[in-house]
Amino acid sequence: MPAHRAVIGKLEKIPRLPLALTPTPIEELARLREALGSAPSLFVKRDDAIPLGFGGNKIRKLHVVAAQALADGADTLITTGGVQSNHARATASIAARLGLQSVLIANGKPQDKPTANALLDRLLGADVRYVSSREERAPAMQAAAEELRARGRKPFIIPLGASTAHGAAAYALAMGELLDQMSAPDAIVLSTSSGGTHAGILAGCVLHGLPTRVIGISADDPAPAIAGEIRRILADLEKLLEAPGVFAGAPIEIDDTFVGAGYGVATAESTEAIELCARREALFLDPTYTAKAMAALIAKVRRRDLPVDRVLFWHTGGQVGLFA
Repeated sequence: MPAHRAVIGKLEKIPRLPLALTPTPIEELARLREALGSAPSLFVKRDDAIPLGFGGNKIRKLHVVAAQALADGADTLITTGGVQSNHARATASIAARLGLQSVLIANGKPQDKPTANALLDRLLGADVRYVSSREERAPAMQAAAEELRARGRKPFIIPLGASTAHGAAAYALAMGELLDQMSAPDAIVLSTSSGGTHAGILAGCVLHGLPTRVIGISADDPAPAIAGEIRRILADLEKLLEAPGVFAGAPIEIDDTFVGAGYGVATAESTEAIELCARREALFLDPTYTAKAMAALIAKVRRRDLPVDRVLFWHTGGQVGLFA
């Protein structure tokens, strides 16, 4: 599969914040592999180790998305998520670093004593506003933006998870970063939910002409719903890069069989993954996203569903959730 060098050139010209966030380390998981017995070589890409704002994939996305906001003259970032949203915490962190204000629309009830991400949101000075359901989040963001504009402010709305063409571009760029660190793995396993990270990694594989399988493990929604979001984001990324159809044949692979009883609800397999990675590698996973993705990787290795030589787990962060 040939590389699309001209499109990569356009990708690399997309503005980014001048923050020292990357490259993030790649480590071999030799002791985890030993625990699993007959296994391919296992590696982890440590986006949890991004230094700003407790790291994670949302910080990587936002160093592109927030550059777009600054170019638009924004003085306030508005976004949404749950009370313990990693993305909301990351947005508040980026805003604080840039001297911007942040408004977070959180679905759920405020905690009497904030913990984990909710505590960090408060420390970062975010204006947290609560709604009772997911359906109310988008209208509440628009209402907050209108209120701020009426006061002479310049808000910039960042959709859930920063899962936009610019957010995906950050992860298409990250594939170039990975290739500077190692040769392409045979498979990449990651948690997938709002679709932006998955879309970006998949786009990066296409642009660099890689045959790497990108296997997204759903943290919540059914595979067809996530696949639809990924296709939408890839279509928007094609427009951003002025490369119509370049991602049309990208193979979207999603496994939604590890969600268990629902979003954020631990399973026996995700609990085992947290404990096994901590005890074997001192690698901490979060209970909502990365633990279920790692549980899937472990299960696939044990079932020999990954007949390849090298597998990379893309750690998307979120371990603050251990303290919720």
